[in-house]
Amino acid sequence: MRSVVYPGTFDPITNGHADLISRASKLFDRVVVAVARDTGKAPAFDLEQRVALARTICADMPNVEVVAFSGLLVEFARRLQVHVIMRGLRAVSDFEYEFQLAGMNRRMAPDIETLFLTPAEQYAYISSSLVKEIARLGGDVSAFVAPEVHAALRQRFG
Repeated sequence: MRSVVYPGTFDPITNGHADLISRASKLFDRVVVAVARDTGKAPAFDLEQRVALARTICADMPNVEVVAFSGLLVEFARRLQVHVIMRGLRAVSDFEYEFQLAGMNRRMAPDIETLFLTPAEQYAYISSSLVKEIARLGGDVSAFVAPEVHAALRQRFG
């Protein structure tokens, strides 16, 4: 079985994330969307909310599972017996950081490969950080996230 893990904070999950998950679900037999507990920042949504929203978005993809994880990603992937990590690249500015992560992961776990996917054009500019900032300032983010995520953002930020 070909499996891939797609890690992230998904705070919140956006249409760009959903696009990558959907495309990965056609390339792999099993896609594990791994929602990180350890974000390194103060998330707008707690871990349970982020997992629940991601599960809602992925509900119509039978080969996609959403799970929470903490600790080193490569150790998590090994526990799941997954040998491919998928990362999204929106712009060249993402590449340097993602390249460093991939290199470090390869050093720690040479048996695990990193695969980069780019989102569809219409999602290339969307980031969770921008979506949260727009929502926090009262802007309309309905074009960037699923209706359930939009409702959660409105509830969170008023």
